[in-house]
Amino acid sequence: MTITNIPAPLVATPANNAAKPLENRDNSASTKSGVESMAADFEAIFVRQMLSTMRTSSLGEGLFDGQGMEEFRDMQDSMLAKDMADKGVFGIADLLSRHVEKNNV
Repeated sequence: MTITNIPAPLVATPANNAAKPLENRDNSASTKSGVESMAADFEAIFVRQMLSTMRTSSLGEGLFDGQGMEEFRDMQDSMLAKDMADKGVFGIADLLSRHVEKNNV
C-alpha cells in the first residue's frame, strides 16, 4: 500500500488561528512566543485535568459539599493550574516547546 499526494503539515498561527503549510512558516520571535504560549496552555489544561481527577477520587462528601462548592473548586482548579503552568512547576511546557522547536513541528 502506498500513499501519494500527502499535503504539507498544517500549523495554527497565533494571529487568526488559521492553518497554513509548515514550509511557509517563518521562524521569527512571534512564532517562538506562540509556541511557548501554546505549550503553557497545554500544561495548564493537563494540570487542570489532573487536579479534577484528584478531586473526584475523594472518599466521601464534606460538610459543605454541593453544587456551589463544586463550581468554586472548578474555578479554583483552573486558576491554580494556570498559575502552575505560568511558573513551569511541572516543566511540561518547557519540554513541549523545546520539542516543537527542535523538530520544526
